[in-house]
Amino acid sequence: MNIVTFCNFDESLIDNKHQVENFDSGVSNKADIAILDINSIFDFEENKHEVCKEKFVSIAVIDDDSDYDAFKNFGIDAWIKGEDVQDINGIINLVEKRFLS
Repeated sequence: MNIVTFCNFDESLIDNKHQVENFDSGVSNKADIAILDINSIFDFEENKHEVCKEKFVSIAVIDDDSDYDAFKNFGIDAWIKGEDVQDINGIINLVEKRFLS
């Protein structure tokens, strides 16, 4: 899977079987999964068609309920709390099976 992060994210948390690139550093392959947070939602919205495949999944890292409320209008596919971000591979595996297979 190709993954693009739009936010500051510890990429070492993601299994090395995936290719992870940060949007700000440039993206060489279109992404299957986009990871974003409340601070990067507008970068994501403005650039998702350029850096993501036609069929992709978005995962939002949220810090509190107000973040969730803000994301509701952007069609985000999955959410993970910032305090649980070490479990991101579980979410990635789940969306890979449910949405991308």
